[in-house]
Amino acid sequence: MSKELSPKYNPAEVEAGRYQKWLEADVFKPSGDAEAKPYSIVIPPPNVTGKLHLGHAWDTTLQDIIIRQKRMQGFDTLWLPGMDHAGIATQAKVEERLREQGISRYDLGREKFLDKVWEWKDEYAATIKEQWGKMGLSLDYSRERFTLDEGLSKAVRKVFVDLYKKGLIYRGEFIINWDPAARTALSDIEVIHKDIEGNEHYFKYMFADGSGEYLTIMTTRPETMFGDGAIAVHPDDERYQHLIGKEVIVPLTGYKIPIIADEYVTMDKGSGCVKITPAHDPNDFEVGQRHHIKQDIIMDKDGRMSKSHRVPERYQGLDRYEARKLYLADTKEAGLLKEVKPIIHSVGHSERTGVVVEPYLSTQWFVKMDELAKNAIANQNTDDEVKFYPPRFNDTFLQWMENVHDWVISRQLWWGHQIPAWYNEAGDIYVGEEAPAGDGWVQDEDVLDTWFSSALWPFSTMGWPDEESSDFKRYFPTSTLVTGYDIIFFWVSRMIFQSLEFTDRRPFENVLIHGLIRDEEGRKMSKSLGNGIDPMDVIDQYGADSLRWFLSNGSAPGQDVRFSYEKMDASWNFINKIWNISRYILMNNEGLSLEVARENVAKVVSSQAGNVTDRWILHNLNETIAKVTENFDKFEFGVAGHILYNFIWEEFANWYVELTKEVLYSDNEEEKVITRSVLLYTLDQILRLLHPIMPFVTEEIFGQYADSSIVTATYPTVNPAFENEAAHKGVESLKDLIRAVRNARVEVNVAPSKPITILVKASDAELETFFKGNINYIRRFTNPETLELSSNMETPDLAMSAVITGAEIYLPLADLLNVEEELARLNKELAKWQKELDMVGKKLSNERFVQNAKPEVVQKEKDKQADYQAKYDATKERIMEMERLV
Repeated sequence: MSKELSPKYNPAEVEAGRYQKWLEADVFKPSGDAEAKPYSIVIPPPNVTGKLHLGHAWDTTLQDIIIRQKRMQGFDTLWLPGMDHAGIATQAKVEERLREQGISRYDLGREKFLDKVWEWKDEYAATIKEQWGKMGLSLDYSRERFTLDEGLSKAVRKVFVDLYKKGLIYRGEFIINWDPAARTALSDIEVIHKDIEGNEHYFKYMFADGSGEYLTIMTTRPETMFGDGAIAVHPDDERYQHLIGKEVIVPLTGYKIPIIADEYVTMDKGSGCVKITPAHDPNDFEVGQRHHIKQDIIMDKDGRMSKSHRVPERYQGLDRYEARKLYLADTKEAGLLKEVKPIIHSVGHSERTGVVVEPYLSTQWFVKMDELAKNAIANQNTDDEVKFYPPRFNDTFLQWMENVHDWVISRQLWWGHQIPAWYNEAGDIYVGEEAPAGDGWVQDEDVLDTWFSSALWPFSTMGWPDEESSDFKRYFPTSTLVTGYDIIFFWVSRMIFQSLEFTDRRPFENVLIHGLIRDEEGRKMSKSLGNGIDPMDVIDQYGADSLRWFLSNGSAPGQDVRFSYEKMDASWNFINKIWNISRYILMNNEGLSLEVARENVAKVVSSQAGNVTDRWILHNLNETIAKVTENFDKFEFGVAGHILYNFIWEEFANWYVELTKEVLYSDNEEEKVITRSVLLYTLDQILRLLHPIMPFVTEEIFGQYADSSIVTATYPTVNPAFENEAAHKGVESLKDLIRAVRNARVEVNVAPSKPITILVKASDAELETFFKGNINYIRRFTNPETLELSSNMETPDLAMSAVITGAEIYLPLADLLNVEEELARLNKELAKWQKELDMVGKKLSNERFVQNAKPEVVQKEKDKQADYQAKYDATKERIMEMERLV
């Protein structure tokens, strides 16, 4: 073991090679302790479409914090890694690469194209694993899974077949969201609605009777008019009742369509007449079904006008927007286009390719959602409920499940789980886990929606459908899922209803929802804004621990976080502070082992050795352990981080380490050993508390005095023997006294090196005794020329004064004191104590708080009220004394 850290914290030096050592030592695998309680997390599998972004870094950092802490707490932990094939997203990336080479997937054919996608997957999976390592993620790679591996494929086929046999999967012709670029169906939640500029186009639909009369019909999608099957009016609309049953002509086509009555139409919206295009609008599809209107598809799958008899030859083969432009010109020339009004309207875009989605009549496979959704909703009222953090996302989940539509699961892609359905020339359909016997069967060419396989992730990765799998029996249901609020609908909901359906259990006990990473201005990071941040670049500059500290402390559960380099500087500075404290303690260690330090700490606690500052820091350490653990359990990592930061920087570094110099610079060798022991022990506990968040630097420092790895070290627990309220109260008062003197020196610009007279008037006999017993600390840190401690003293008129709990402090600085300025300062102090009194008074006057809060919490508020009142009264009295001098 090295006994000296480098003079300066260098994250690149600290982190280099460390991850590989952890992997070689197998410290990330489950403990195998049958007596230990299992705790498992499955990683939300990143898409093999590219490098990880800051959102992934945040998501995985939170998971690693949880699993590292649980591992240290003695749980049998499993953090299972894996990646998602991400059907449409990955296929789009590979096709884009091929286009750059002048090749399409059709040039290659299905099998050779899939070979190219597997090459892509291997390339980017290697990159992702390298990034996981750089971030220090404690994953068990021996259990790594992929959503297209053999085990997942088996699970997917079983689920499809079972749902089909139960009547919960069906094949039908419906209007779906169609992506003309990817040439595939999309589910509702793969469609992003954006406000864009568009137009309302008003056309004349001439009556077929040759009367010269017409109806004015508005549409934002003129190119779909070739597929019009009817004009609809409300049956109660008196303006049009006499027209029901008559026919109008679709402009420029000569095609006659009827006027029908349907309650779908809103009478007071627009003209009260709407065109019905059953094959290209979901609402129109429903109207068409009710009125038996023919469903004419007038567009091909790539968004071009088809060679349908409904589409005039002039427009056939044109892109939908080219056809729109030409059709508008032609109808204007024919006098059939009345008016065009510009508007801003919400239009659906493909999440993956960015093109405008086309409502399209198509034969697809669907999951019937009614029963599955009801089961998921009902489960939230049982002991097996999924607990959301923060709880408000439970409402989000329930609202979506209550309003869910049937799920279109087929995708017209080649990359993915091919649907286990076969057809023959006789029109028969066979659905099974394996191909049917005999010749003449052709498998459905479509693949399943990526989310279909991802929905099975928590249990399929554990060995299901083999329910005797050791991992499935021990680690399922999993303990906690960590994910962003943007995929509650996509993924979380689907995992819940599929798990309940196939295992009769929730997939995870807890769901921790985090927000999005935004830039300094609060904008979402995107390529178009050019504000994206590569987490690997941040790690190269600041180290993984700095990034992890920032990500864990950035916000509360469910909230977004803003990234800034200023915050990264602060993170690095904090770790550098820890490094410097550790270096100082280890350099003064004098060969002390942790085991001996623990023995000496036990002597301090039993008051057989050490001094009050030692007992004070151990008491505060105890409180810190309790609060950090409590907030970790609630996934409030930001609160836990704030508590840790204050304890380490303020209480340990700024106070305790400085207070120990009184002993370390003395000649008392016995006291020195005790002080070094408390320093080393407290540092050790701090490193263990920090390790889940900062794995690299804590391992580096831990290795200076321990032979084992901190990864498997025991997590700190509250030690009742450390509780020492008297030591806590005494040292806090000592700190208040020192602070008051230092602040007074600053007020009148008296250097710390200049000795001054200090008078301390104690109103508490116990405190007076404490101060006298620890006068060496007061002398060392206040530099008095004369120091008087008494409960009976004449207070000087011209003096700086301060009020602390149980005492008043006076600094007779007559030659430097400006009475008016001192009065202004005292009045400011008085206002501060009045504000504190108002706040605590308001809380104690709240009957609900007094009745519902724990008695000790109420008493704590009453104690604060008494303390503030004493300080207010003392300050008020001092003001009155000073006012007599003006």
